[in-house]
Amino acid sequence: MHKLIDNFGRQISYVRLAVTDRCNLRCQYCMPAHGIDIVPRKELLTYKEMYRLIRVLTELGVNKVRLTGGEPFVRKDFMSFLEMLSYNDLLDEINITTNGALISEHIETLEKLDKVKNINLSLDSLNTDKFAKITRRDVFPEVYKTFQLLEKSSLNLKLNVVVQTGFNTDEINDFVGLTKDKNIALRFIEEMPFNGKGQREMKENWNYNKILEEIKSQYSVENIISEKSSTSRNFSIKNHQGTVGIIPAFTRTICNDCNRIRITSIGTFKNCLFDDGVFNLRDFIRNGASNDDLKELFLSLIKEKPENGFIAEANRKQGSVSESVSTIGG
Repeated sequence: MHKLIDNFGRQISYVRLAVTDRCNLRCQYCMPAHGIDIVPRKELLTYKEMYRLIRVLTELGVNKVRLTGGEPFVRKDFMSFLEMLSYNDLLDEINITTNGALISEHIETLEKLDKVKNINLSLDSLNTDKFAKITRRDVFPEVYKTFQLLEKSSLNLKLNVVVQTGFNTDEINDFVGLTKDKNIALRFIEEMPFNGKGQREMKENWNYNKILEEIKSQYSVENIISEKSSTSRNFSIKNHQGTVGIIPAFTRTICNDCNRIRITSIGTFKNCLFDDGVFNLRDFIRNGASNDDLKELFLSLIKEKPENGFIAEANRKQGSVSESVSTIGG
Protein backbone atom coordinates (compact mmCIF):
# COMPACT_ATOMS: atom_id res chain seq x y z
CA MET A 1 0.00 0.00 0.00
CA HIS A 2 1.24 3.48 -0.86
CA LYS A 3 1.91 5.73 2.13
CA LEU A 4 1.76 9.51 2.39
CA ILE A 5 5.44 10.34 2.81
CA ASP A 6 6.72 13.83 2.09
CA ASN A 7 10.09 14.87 0.66
CA PHE A 8 11.56 15.07 4.18
CA GLY A 9 10.72 11.48 5.06
CA ARG A 10 7.76 12.37 7.30
CA GLN A 11 4.85 9.94 7.09
CA ILE A 12 1.43 11.54 7.35
CA SER A 13 -0.88 9.67 9.70
CA TYR A 14 -3.09 12.44 11.08
CA VAL A 15 -5.68 14.68 9.39
CA ARG A 16 -7.46 17.65 10.93
CA LEU A 17 -10.87 18.08 9.31
CA ALA A 18 -13.01 21.20 9.86
CA VAL A 19 -16.66 20.19 9.62
CA THR A 20 -17.92 23.80 9.57
CA ASP A 21 -16.69 27.39 9.53
CA ARG A 22 -19.52 28.48 11.82
CA CYS A 23 -19.11 29.13 15.54
CA ASN A 24 -21.38 30.18 18.39
CA LEU A 25 -18.60 32.19 20.08
CA ARG A 26 -16.57 35.17 18.83
CA CYS A 27 -13.19 34.68 20.52
CA GLN A 28 -11.07 37.78 19.99
CA TYR A 29 -7.96 35.75 19.01
CA CYS A 30 -9.98 33.88 16.38
CA MET A 31 -12.21 36.39 14.63
CA PRO A 32 -13.42 40.02 14.66
CA ALA A 33 -16.34 40.96 16.93
CA HIS A 34 -18.78 41.00 14.00
CA GLY A 35 -17.73 37.48 13.02
CA ILE A 36 -16.52 36.30 9.64
CA ASP A 37 -18.13 35.96 6.23
CA ILE A 38 -19.42 32.40 6.44
CA VAL A 39 -19.71 30.49 3.20
CA PRO A 40 -23.04 29.30 1.76
CA ARG A 41 -23.94 25.83 3.01
CA LYS A 42 -23.73 24.35 -0.48
CA GLU A 43 -20.04 25.25 -0.53
CA LEU A 44 -19.33 23.20 2.60
CA LEU A 45 -18.24 19.63 2.18
CA THR A 46 -21.14 17.25 2.78
CA TYR A 47 -20.75 14.56 5.41
CA LYS A 48 -20.62 11.94 2.64
CA GLU A 49 -17.80 13.85 0.94
CA MET A 50 -15.95 14.12 4.24
CA TYR A 51 -16.37 10.41 4.91
CA ARG A 52 -15.05 9.60 1.46
CA LEU A 53 -11.99 11.81 1.82
CA ILE A 54 -11.15 10.29 5.20
CA ARG A 55 -11.66 6.76 3.85
CA VAL A 56 -9.23 7.38 0.99
CA LEU A 57 -6.70 8.93 3.37
CA THR A 58 -6.91 5.95 5.73
CA GLU A 59 -6.14 3.67 2.78
CA LEU A 60 -2.94 5.71 2.44
CA GLY A 61 -1.90 5.23 6.08
CA VAL A 62 -3.78 7.94 7.98
CA ASN A 63 -5.13 6.41 11.19
CA LYS A 64 -6.16 9.42 13.24
CA VAL A 65 -8.58 12.26 12.55
CA ARG A 66 -9.36 15.38 14.58
CA LEU A 67 -12.69 17.06 13.90
CA THR A 68 -12.70 20.81 14.37
CA GLY A 69 -14.60 23.90 13.23
CA GLY A 70 -15.61 26.61 13.75
CA GLU A 71 -17.46 24.72 16.43
CA PRO A 72 -18.24 21.17 15.22
CA PHE A 73 -21.34 20.79 17.41
CA VAL A 74 -22.92 23.79 15.66
CA ARG A 75 -23.35 21.73 12.49
CA LYS A 76 -26.61 19.82 12.26
CA ASP A 77 -26.33 16.02 12.55
CA PHE A 78 -22.70 16.14 13.68
CA MET A 79 -23.28 13.22 16.06
CA SER A 80 -24.60 11.12 13.17
CA PHE A 81 -21.46 11.93 11.21
CA LEU A 82 -19.36 10.75 14.15
CA GLU A 83 -21.19 7.44 14.14
CA MET A 84 -20.70 7.16 10.37
CA LEU A 85 -16.99 7.85 10.70
CA SER A 86 -16.70 5.21 13.43
CA TYR A 87 -17.49 2.52 10.84
CA ASN A 88 -14.14 3.18 9.14
CA ASP A 89 -12.18 0.11 10.26
CA LEU A 90 -8.83 1.72 9.31
CA LEU A 91 -9.26 4.59 11.76
CA ASP A 92 -7.79 4.14 15.24
CA GLU A 93 -8.79 7.47 16.74
CA ILE A 94 -11.42 10.15 16.25
CA ASN A 95 -10.68 13.25 18.33
CA ILE A 96 -12.70 16.44 18.67
CA THR A 97 -11.86 20.06 19.43
CA THR A 98 -14.75 22.03 20.94
CA ASN A 99 -15.50 25.23 22.83
CA GLY A 100 -17.72 23.20 25.15
CA ALA A 101 -20.89 25.30 25.00
CA LEU A 102 -23.00 22.69 23.17
CA ILE A 103 -21.45 19.33 23.97
CA SER A 104 -22.64 18.43 27.48
CA GLU A 105 -25.82 16.63 26.38
CA HIS A 106 -23.79 14.41 24.02
CA ILE A 107 -21.06 13.21 26.41
CA GLU A 108 -22.75 9.89 27.27
CA THR A 109 -23.17 9.07 23.58
CA LEU A 110 -19.56 10.04 22.86
CA GLU A 111 -18.38 7.65 25.56
CA LYS A 112 -20.10 4.79 23.73
CA LEU A 113 -18.20 5.47 20.47
CA ASP A 114 -15.05 3.38 20.90
CA LYS A 115 -12.96 5.37 18.45
CA VAL A 116 -13.68 8.75 20.04
CA LYS A 117 -10.67 9.02 22.36
CA ASN A 118 -9.74 12.64 23.12
CA ILE A 119 -11.77 15.78 23.58
CA ASN A 120 -9.84 19.05 23.38
CA LEU A 121 -11.79 21.66 25.29
CA SER A 122 -10.95 25.34 24.78
CA LEU A 123 -11.12 27.30 28.04
CA ASP A 124 -9.11 30.51 28.10
CA SER A 125 -10.11 31.93 31.49
CA LEU A 126 -11.44 30.71 34.82
CA ASN A 127 -12.99 34.12 35.47
CA THR A 128 -16.58 34.65 34.27
CA ASP A 129 -16.15 38.29 33.25
CA LYS A 130 -12.79 37.73 31.58
CA PHE A 131 -14.16 34.69 29.74
CA ALA A 132 -16.98 36.85 28.38
CA LYS A 133 -14.48 39.50 27.28
CA ILE A 134 -12.34 36.94 25.44
CA THR A 135 -15.21 35.02 23.80
CA ARG A 136 -17.62 37.98 23.47
CA ARG A 137 -20.32 35.62 24.76
CA ASP A 138 -21.63 34.97 28.28
CA VAL A 139 -21.50 31.15 28.35
CA PHE A 140 -18.89 30.47 31.02
CA PRO A 141 -21.28 28.41 33.22
CA GLU A 142 -22.09 26.03 30.33
CA VAL A 143 -18.43 25.62 29.35
CA TYR A 144 -17.26 25.05 32.91
CA LYS A 145 -20.04 22.49 33.40
CA THR A 146 -18.73 20.71 30.29
CA PHE A 147 -15.23 20.78 31.77
CA GLN A 148 -16.49 19.11 34.95
CA LEU A 149 -18.49 16.47 33.08
CA LEU A 150 -15.64 15.61 30.72
CA GLU A 151 -13.18 15.37 33.60
CA LYS A 152 -15.42 12.73 35.20
CA SER A 153 -16.08 10.87 31.92
CA SER A 154 -14.14 8.02 30.36
CA LEU A 155 -12.88 10.31 27.60
CA ASN A 156 -9.36 11.74 27.68
CA LEU A 157 -9.64 15.45 28.37
CA LYS A 158 -7.17 17.95 27.01
CA LEU A 159 -7.72 21.51 28.19
CA ASN A 160 -6.49 24.09 25.67
CA VAL A 161 -5.60 27.61 26.82
CA VAL A 162 -4.48 30.24 24.30
CA VAL A 163 -2.10 32.52 26.20
CA GLN A 164 -3.05 36.10 25.34
CA THR A 165 -1.09 39.16 26.38
CA GLY A 166 -3.34 41.57 28.21
CA PHE A 167 -6.05 39.01 28.90
CA ASN A 168 -5.12 35.83 30.77
CA THR A 169 -1.38 35.62 31.44
CA ASP A 170 -2.08 36.19 35.14
CA GLU A 171 -4.09 32.95 35.18
CA ILE A 172 -1.40 30.58 33.89
CA ASN A 173 -0.59 29.13 37.29
CA ASP A 174 -4.26 29.05 38.28
CA PHE A 175 -4.76 26.69 35.36
CA VAL A 176 -1.74 24.61 36.40
CA GLY A 177 -3.37 24.30 39.82
CA LEU A 178 -6.27 22.42 38.20
CA THR A 179 -3.94 19.50 37.40
CA LYS A 180 -3.26 18.78 41.07
CA ASP A 181 -6.40 16.74 41.66
CA LYS A 182 -7.62 16.27 38.10
CA ASN A 183 -6.23 13.78 35.57
CA ILE A 184 -6.25 16.20 32.66
CA ALA A 185 -3.71 17.24 30.04
CA LEU A 186 -3.47 21.01 30.27
CA ARG A 187 -1.93 22.66 27.23
CA PHE A 188 -0.97 26.29 26.82
CA ILE A 189 -0.90 27.53 23.22
CA GLU A 190 1.10 30.47 21.88
CA GLU A 191 -1.20 33.06 20.35
CA MET A 192 -1.20 33.11 16.54
CA PRO A 193 -2.26 35.76 13.98
CA PHE A 194 -5.26 33.75 12.74
CA ASN A 195 -7.85 36.18 14.04
CA GLY A 196 -9.33 37.56 10.81
CA LYS A 197 -7.14 40.67 10.98
CA GLY A 198 -3.54 39.53 11.40
CA GLN A 199 -0.91 39.79 14.12
CA ARG A 200 -1.98 42.19 16.86
CA GLU A 201 0.47 44.41 18.69
CA MET A 202 1.53 42.88 22.00
CA LYS A 203 3.59 44.53 24.72
CA GLU A 204 4.93 41.19 25.91
CA ASN A 205 5.82 38.13 23.87
CA TRP A 206 4.31 35.20 25.74
CA ASN A 207 6.13 32.50 23.82
CA TYR A 208 7.03 28.97 24.90
CA ASN A 209 10.00 30.05 27.03
CA LYS A 210 8.13 32.82 28.84
CA ILE A 211 5.17 30.55 29.59
CA LEU A 212 7.50 27.87 30.97
CA GLU A 213 9.32 30.44 33.11
CA GLU A 214 6.01 31.54 34.59
CA ILE A 215 5.07 27.95 35.49
CA LYS A 216 8.50 27.30 37.01
CA SER A 217 8.13 30.39 39.18
CA GLN A 218 5.56 28.50 41.23
CA TYR A 219 5.88 24.79 40.43
CA SER A 220 8.54 22.09 40.20
CA VAL A 221 8.40 20.65 36.68
CA GLU A 222 9.96 17.62 34.99
CA ASN A 223 10.14 16.87 31.26
CA ILE A 224 7.96 14.08 29.91
CA ILE A 225 9.26 12.22 26.86
CA SER A 226 6.39 12.49 24.39
CA GLU A 227 5.81 10.70 21.11
CA LYS A 228 7.89 12.10 18.27
CA SER A 229 5.00 13.83 16.49
CA SER A 230 3.54 15.50 19.59
CA THR A 231 2.54 19.13 19.04
CA SER A 232 3.32 20.00 22.66
CA ARG A 233 6.33 19.84 24.94
CA ASN A 234 4.97 18.16 28.05
CA PHE A 235 5.79 18.26 31.74
CA SER A 236 4.78 16.63 34.98
CA ILE A 237 4.27 18.75 38.08
CA LYS A 238 5.41 17.38 41.42
CA ASN A 239 2.47 15.81 43.31
CA HIS A 240 -0.01 16.59 40.52
CA GLN A 241 -2.24 13.99 38.82
CA GLY A 242 -2.47 15.80 35.50
CA THR A 243 0.19 17.02 33.09
CA VAL A 244 1.06 20.38 31.56
CA GLY A 245 2.13 21.02 27.98
CA ILE A 246 3.08 24.04 25.89
CA ILE A 247 2.35 24.19 22.16
CA PRO A 248 4.86 26.44 20.31
CA ALA A 249 2.32 27.10 17.59
CA PHE A 250 3.73 30.47 16.54
CA THR A 251 7.46 29.96 17.19
CA ARG A 252 7.13 26.66 15.30
CA THR A 253 9.82 24.50 16.90
CA ILE A 254 7.77 21.32 16.32
CA CYS A 255 7.76 21.20 12.52
CA ASN A 256 10.53 18.64 12.01
CA ASP A 257 8.31 15.75 13.12
CA CYS A 258 5.03 16.98 11.64
CA ASN A 259 2.72 14.12 10.64
CA ARG A 260 -0.38 16.21 9.92
CA ILE A 261 -2.41 17.64 7.08
CA ARG A 262 -5.58 19.75 7.15
CA ILE A 263 -8.81 19.88 5.21
CA THR A 264 -11.02 22.95 5.66
CA SER A 265 -14.80 22.93 5.71
CA ILE A 266 -14.95 23.92 2.02
CA GLY A 267 -12.47 21.21 1.05
CA THR A 268 -9.24 23.19 0.84
CA PHE A 269 -6.25 20.89 1.35
CA LYS A 270 -3.52 22.38 3.54
CA ASN A 271 -0.12 20.82 4.09
CA CYS A 272 0.56 23.31 6.88
CA LEU A 273 -1.40 25.60 9.16
CA PHE A 274 0.58 28.56 7.77
CA ASP A 275 0.10 27.91 4.05
CA ASP A 276 -2.90 29.40 2.26
CA GLY A 277 -4.18 26.15 0.80
CA VAL A 278 -2.81 24.11 -2.06
CA PHE A 279 -5.84 22.43 -3.65
CA ASN A 280 -9.67 22.42 -3.63
CA LEU A 281 -10.74 18.84 -2.96
CA ARG A 282 -14.45 19.68 -3.02
CA ASP A 283 -14.41 20.77 -6.65
CA PHE A 284 -12.19 17.81 -7.58
CA ILE A 285 -14.75 15.39 -6.12
CA ARG A 286 -17.76 17.17 -7.58
CA ASN A 287 -16.16 17.12 -11.01
CA GLY A 288 -16.20 13.32 -10.94
CA ALA A 289 -12.86 12.25 -9.49
CA SER A 290 -12.59 8.57 -8.59
CA ASN A 291 -11.04 7.24 -5.37
CA ASP A 292 -7.94 6.27 -7.35
CA ASP A 293 -7.77 9.84 -8.66
CA LEU A 294 -7.94 11.08 -5.07
CA LYS A 295 -5.15 8.76 -3.99
CA GLU A 296 -2.88 9.94 -6.79
CA LEU A 297 -3.71 13.53 -5.90
CA PHE A 298 -2.92 13.09 -2.20
CA LEU A 299 0.36 11.32 -3.00
CA SER A 300 1.40 14.24 -5.21
CA LEU A 301 0.17 17.01 -2.90
CA ILE A 302 2.10 15.62 0.06
CA LYS A 303 5.33 16.11 -1.89
CA GLU A 304 4.61 19.85 -1.71
CA LYS A 305 4.60 19.85 2.10
CA PRO A 306 7.14 22.49 3.21
CA GLU A 307 9.91 21.70 5.66
CA ASN A 308 8.43 24.02 8.28
CA GLY A 309 5.81 26.67 8.96
CA PHE A 310 8.15 29.58 8.24
CA ILE A 311 8.73 28.35 4.69
CA ALA A 312 4.99 27.73 4.29
CA GLU A 313 4.25 31.30 5.38
CA ALA A 314 6.94 32.75 3.11
CA ASN A 315 5.44 30.89 0.13
CA ARG A 316 1.92 32.20 0.64
CA LYS A 317 0.32 33.65 -2.49
CA GLN A 318 -2.32 35.64 -0.61
CA GLY A 319 0.00 37.77 1.51
CA SER A 320 0.45 37.81 5.27
CA VAL A 321 -1.54 35.59 7.61
CA SER A 322 -4.94 37.10 8.42
CA GLU A 323 -7.49 34.27 8.08
CA SER A 324 -9.75 33.29 10.95
CA VAL A 325 -9.02 30.09 12.85
CA SER A 326 -12.68 29.33 12.26
CA THR A 327 -12.11 29.35 8.51
CA ILE A 328 -8.97 27.21 8.64
CA GLY A 329 -10.11 24.73 11.24
CA GLY A 330 -9.02 25.10 14.86
